[in-house]
Amino acid sequence: MIDYSPFWNTLKNSPETTYTLIHKHRISSAIIDKLRKNKPMNMTTINDLCRILNCRIEEVAQYIPSDEDQIL
Repeated sequence: MIDYSPFWNTLKNSPETTYTLIHKHRISSAIIDKLRKNKPMNMTTINDLCRILNCRIEEVAQYIPSDEDQIL
């Protein structure tokens, strides 16, 4: 499972807020909701968040093994 809890820590330590992400950087409120609920999103969005927050991907998302992952 992809977990976005690192994003919230990174956001907290940056000058950005969810408000500025939505209104200044045009990140949709649906993306913010996906981040809150650990829902899938595309890598372009992850790239945009890393660029905006000037951070590495590890500071936005992490993989946590889960029994709920799809069977390969």
